[in-house]
Formats: sequence, C-alpha cells, structure tokens
Amino acid sequence: MISYIIIDDEHIAHDIIKKYGDMLPNMQFKAHCYDAIEAIEYLNKHKVDLIFLDLNMPKLKGFEFLKTLVSPPKVIVTTAYSEFALEGYELNIVDYLLKPFGFERFLKAVNKVTAISKHQKELPVKQKEVTTSQLFLRQNKSHIQVEIPTILYIEASGNYTKVVTINDTITIREKISDMIEALPTNGFLQVHKSFAIATTHITSIEGNRIHIGKHIVPIGKLYKANVNRLLE
Repeated sequence: MISYIIIDDEHIAHDIIKKYGDMLPNMQFKAHCYDAIEAIEYLNKHKVDLIFLDLNMPKLKGFEFLKTLVSPPKVIVTTAYSEFALEGYELNIVDYLLKPFGFERFLKAVNKVTAISKHQKELPVKQKEVTTSQLFLRQNKSHIQVEIPTILYIEASGNYTKVVTINDTITIREKISDMIEALPTNGFLQVHKSFAIATTHITSIEGNRIHIGKHIVPIGKLYKANVNRLLE
C-alpha cells in the first residue's frame, strides 16, 4: 500500500489526482495540503510513502519545500512548467508529470514508485550492509561484482544499460534511471538522457563533450547546467 498526500494550491489538481488515486487499490490517500507550510506541519506528525508536489505555490515553492526535508518521501512532481525538470531529477524525484496529464501517464508514474519500493526491499542484505564501494550487477544469469570506483560511466541502450568500467563493459537488463538510483549520488552525474558519468574520472570537458580517458560522452542540452556546476 502506498500512502500519499497532495501538495498543490489548485483545488482542481487535488480532485484529479485523488480521482486517479482512488482508481488504484494500492493507493491510500492521507491529506490535502494547499501550500508547503501545511505540508510541513502534516509531515512533522505523520509519515507517508509518496508526495504529489506542485512547484508554483505561494509562501514556499515546491523545490524549496523539498530541500527543507531531511528524509523526504518519494516525490512525483505535478506541474505545468517543463523547464524545472532537470532540477527535479537532481533532487531524486521519481517522475515529473506535466499538467494536464491523463490516467495512463499517472499510472506510469505510480508504477515507478512501486518498482523502486520493490527493488529496495529485494536488495540483498550484504549489498546494503557489508560495503558501499561494491555493487552486484546481473548480466544474463550471472551476478558480477563491480567496484564502484572503477565505473567510468553508464550508457542507456534500449531496455539495457552498459556499465563501462576501467577494465570492462557490462551490459545489464536495467533502465538507466534504475541504475543511477543504485549508484552513490555524490559521485555520479547525469549529463545526457542516455549517459551518467563518474565525476572523478573526467579527463577534460570541451564544448558539449566530456573526455573520460579514451572515451567521449556527449552533454545533453537539458543537462548542461549539471556540468556547469562542476566548473563553478
């Protein structure tokens, strides 16, 4: 069961999200919050699994509110403004729904939450507790242990992701978004819809290209701000 609240200053947005949520048996509605202050007060007293978060709200904007949370629940952004998508993914949101959105798109976002929760529950105990410098990757029927510091970059390839290390390339049946979530957030940076890099392995940055040893990774327009922050 996924417990959730809606944070939005528009009543019609609450009506639509709750209507869609009521159609799903695994969704449990908890509260309507019409600004971030109401949400903070609610979350100080209650725990939820998911927030549907609008961005353009009075008193405190959506992302400003999100940055105040020490251990935020999973977040699905619901907004009419596409230009804030990059910042949202930097804050590890699950999905970014552009208003107006239909039930099918809503369901896709909720399914991501379900998949992430299931993946977290199924992580082997030794992967969580023994070390944070290693990762087991499943390639075909084998589980290959990879030292995270040896990963140069990861690349999306359809329903697969290529994990390029110093010594090898491992292809796994995972979406790049799921792979990024499994990696340490302070060491890897998404620079293109199909690429995320290990910042410690950058050799040089030239125009819209990043050199990592003998490899060249493109910088996507939507992710240029990510790279620029490295240069500040």
